[in-house]
Amino acid sequence: MKITKILNFLLELLYPEVCVFCGRVYKMHICTQCKNKVVYIEQPRCMVCGKPVRYEETEKCRDCSRNLHHYESGRSLWLHKFPVNCSVYQFKYHNRRRFAKFYAQELYRLYHEELKRWKIEIIIPVPLHKKRRKKRGYNQAEILAKELSKLLNLPMNQKLVKRVRNTSPQKQLSTKQRKHNLNNAFAMNTHSVAARSVLVVDDIYTTGSTIDHIALLLKEHGAEKVHFLTISIGQGF
Repeated sequence: MKITKILNFLLELLYPEVCVFCGRVYKMHICTQCKNKVVYIEQPRCMVCGKPVRYEETEKCRDCSRNLHHYESGRSLWLHKFPVNCSVYQFKYHNRRRFAKFYAQELYRLYHEELKRWKIEIIIPVPLHKKRRKKRGYNQAEILAKELSKLLNLPMNQKLVKRVRNTSPQKQLSTKQRKHNLNNAFAMNTHSVAARSVLVVDDIYTTGSTIDHIALLLKEHGAEKVHFLTISIGQGF
């Protein structure tokens, strides 16, 4: 026990907890200054993708009113703007894997009741192509999904869906180009999905093209309903 305490003390010295947004040493994961800057997604929001909308009577955001989705619904923590975009960038490209624990805790805190209503049976992270994963060293969506699986006590399967084409980064493309870019980008590693309700996990939601392609694939192989959770999302109006 004494050795464990010493080891934990040394780990805290070497790798102290920091605010996931500004990087200052802070044990609560989000410092007071950043807490006042971060915009959590609240009502009113799109009943489909969860993007914030301007008026209570607005059921769908601009994107969802114009496009039909293959998934049922989804939710995100924050608007993808400063300082959230900086935090997600660090998590995604600079090996800040431990941020995933805080993201997962917040997703669980805000949406665990909704997840119960969705009757999720399995969690699927959006996969990276093997070349990109080798270069980066990890898949940020998989790390987040793993943390969520612990909190929800649900299985996570990172091998069920694979990315078979090394597509161009979605952020550089228009909505139309995003859809075309993802054609035949994903494939199943199994003939059928042994779950009726699936939760897809990713870091950012913009137009929903990635989630849609995976949702369609899952439904073609037996899933009945697909929902998603992401860390951040764009504005709905």
